[in-house]
Amino acid sequence: MLDFPLWKKIWLWVVTLLAVAAAIPSLYTATGGEWPETLPSPTVNLGLDLAGGSHLLLEAESDEVAAQRLENMEEAVRAAMRNAEPRIRIGDVSTANGELSFMLDSAADIDRARGILEPMMQGQNLVREWDLSVVDTQRMVLTPTQGGIENAVNDAMESATEVVRRRIDELGTREPTIIRQGDTRIVVQVPGLEDPEALKTLLGQTAQLEFKLVDENALITNIQAGIAPPGSQIFPYAVGSDFEGQSVAVKRLGGIRGDSLTGAQSGIDPETNEDVVNIQFDQQGGQKFAQLSTRNVGKQFAIILDGEVLSTPVFREPILGGSAQISGSFTAESANNLAISLRSGALPVPLTVIEERTVSAELGQDSIQRGLIAMLIGSLAVIALMIATYGRFGIYATIALFFNVLILLGIMAGLNTTLTLPGIAGFVLTIGAAVDANVLINERIREERKRGRRVIAAVENGYKEASRAIYDANITNFIAGVLLFLFGSGPVRGFAVVLIIGLFTSVFTALTLTRMWVSGWLRAKRPSDINV
Repeated sequence: MLDFPLWKKIWLWVVTLLAVAAAIPSLYTATGGEWPETLPSPTVNLGLDLAGGSHLLLEAESDEVAAQRLENMEEAVRAAMRNAEPRIRIGDVSTANGELSFMLDSAADIDRARGILEPMMQGQNLVREWDLSVVDTQRMVLTPTQGGIENAVNDAMESATEVVRRRIDELGTREPTIIRQGDTRIVVQVPGLEDPEALKTLLGQTAQLEFKLVDENALITNIQAGIAPPGSQIFPYAVGSDFEGQSVAVKRLGGIRGDSLTGAQSGIDPETNEDVVNIQFDQQGGQKFAQLSTRNVGKQFAIILDGEVLSTPVFREPILGGSAQISGSFTAESANNLAISLRSGALPVPLTVIEERTVSAELGQDSIQRGLIAMLIGSLAVIALMIATYGRFGIYATIALFFNVLILLGIMAGLNTTLTLPGIAGFVLTIGAAVDANVLINERIREERKRGRRVIAAVENGYKEASRAIYDANITNFIAGVLLFLFGSGPVRGFAVVLIIGLFTSVFTALTLTRMWVSGWLRAKRPSDINV
């Protein structure tokens, strides 16, 4: 075990020095220096409790999920009845009281309509999402089940969490914490962001984009009175648009949603020099947009974002390229934010900020200083005890402890992990674990010498026997760290990351590096006795 050929020594020193080099940028910037941009700069990100930042608690308006499901089901039912052979004619469609009901023109179509609707009512995991009943022999009523609503809300929250994550990542922030809390809430923590207004604006935008035909037969007096023609609905113009304060009636069904977008970029219209957003559809969405524009050349359509009309241009010609342009009195910043929202996808459910906190960076700096002071005092106390107790072997343990901290910091920087206040506690715990391994080794060597073994044999057996106990202890700690990481969140995961990495660095420095140094000393000096 004490045989260290030259290639092995070189390899161990290369690994050690590379890890130490990765820690230098973080240490340099922590002291107030500015790391050169031309050099690689792996750094450890600071969490919200150390760097300061913004904390938002978002709550979903789950009622909107039920309303959207109802509209989707209505469109699906109309399409299914229209495509049936022969066609099943329906009328008097209603979505009142959260139910979808419609009247069949012929009672003879009841069984055929039921056969078409049955597969549409079954959801995932064999959960029935809709109940079907027949009233007065010809009216069919679809009622959402509680299980179906719960599944829809859960799916919407999972999608919303992912959309929020993509939007924040587009801002270029590092290591945000985004987790679900309960059934309808999402916690968002963004380190280093002390002005949450832009974040709130970005997350508060549902980004539900729709293209719907304008109902040109609607009377202006009825629109002003809020009375929509049958089959249409009224939307207000957005603030800042050319028709701000007015409303327009659009066809309720038959439009196109923005869920088939593949890209969105802000730009400038070369003809008007206005800020716009250029969007691209996927193949299916491009085909639908081409059909809509081809069938309605010369007709007006509305571009609707989150329930407000941005503009109402006219289809002057078929749009066949799968791309379109959105205009609506944008600024460069608002156009870019809208492009980010559209690229990240529409929120399937509106989110409202119900709690907001801003953590000052000064508080985080105070936490760092106190944590470093605690780590420094603890390290000095441990170093003094090790040297006083084990002499030369205590010095080796101290040097290994120094490398352990640097290697741990370098690995965290290379993995771009986040350091939180509990992570500093993990650092202190790692120091204790590393020293504990050296204590086991040194005590085992001392026991071997008392048994009368020669120096080389005592050292070799000491490392061999102690390594078993060290591996066993670190394996159990590793399992605990993995469980903390998998089931914890936020600061708990930060602690787990430092703990897991620290276990590997502790074993590497306490067992491998010190053994290499002791082996070199023994071969060079060949002492007849050692003081352990």
